[in-house]
Amino acid sequence: MKLPGPLHPATFLSRPNRFLTEVELDGRVVEAHLPDPGRLRELLVPGARVWVRPEAGPNRKTGFTLTLVEKDGEKVSVVTTLPNQLTAEALEAGRIQELVDWEVAAREHSWGRSRFDFLLARGDERMLLEVKSVTLLDRRRALFPDAVTARGARHVTELAAARAAGYDAAVLFVVQRRDAESVTAARAIDPAFADALIAARGSGVRMLGYRCRVTLDEAAITGPIPVAID
Repeated sequence: MKLPGPLHPATFLSRPNRFLTEVELDGRVVEAHLPDPGRLRELLVPGARVWVRPEAGPNRKTGFTLTLVEKDGEKVSVVTTLPNQLTAEALEAGRIQELVDWEVAAREHSWGRSRFDFLLARGDERMLLEVKSVTLLDRRRALFPDAVTARGARHVTELAAARAAGYDAAVLFVVQRRDAESVTAARAIDPAFADALIAARGSGVRMLGYRCRVTLDEAAITGPIPVAID
C-alpha cells in the first residue's frame, strides 16, 4: 500500500511524553505526534534520522506525525495502525499463506471482554485474528511487546477461551522491519504476556509471523517469519 505523504527527513531530538516528539526539521525545532506509545528506546535516540508527515486539522495539537525511524540502515515504521491496514490488504490478496482460504467477515469484532482486529470466515467456521505490531529487535530476533501490556495478555487469554468455545483463533505478529530472522515474546519485558502466549498456543491458538517491507513510498507484508514461543 502507498504511504500517505509527503514525508520529510528530520532529526529526532527528544520525547517529552508518550505521544509527542521534538525533531529538527529544516533547521528548526518542531513538535511531531508519535503514533506508537511503546518505549521505542532502541529507535528513538537523540540524533536518529526520522521522517515526518505534515498534518493539518482543527483538532491537531502538532503540525506533523513521526512515521519512520532509521535504524542500522533499515527504515522502521512506528505507525501502530499500519499492520492492520497491511493485514487487510494481504488477506484480500491471499499473501498470508496460512489464511488463504479465509475471508474477512468483520473488523474490530467484539468477543468476551475484548475487541479483536478481524473476524474471519470459511464456510461455517469462524476465526478471531489479533494483529500485533512489532518494532523491537535484539540480535535479529523481533520481540513483542516492548512495554508491559496487560491488554495484550488479555487478548491472547481470550483467544484461548474462544478456541474452547469452538472458534479458530490466531495471533499475527507483523514485524515492521526487514532485518528480523524470527519473532518471539519479550519475556524479560513482560513475563505475564509470554506466559499467556504459551498457554494460548497450548489451547490451539495459531501463532503467525510476517515481515514488512517499508520504504518512503509504500509498505507491504512480504513473507513469513518463524515464531518461537518459549
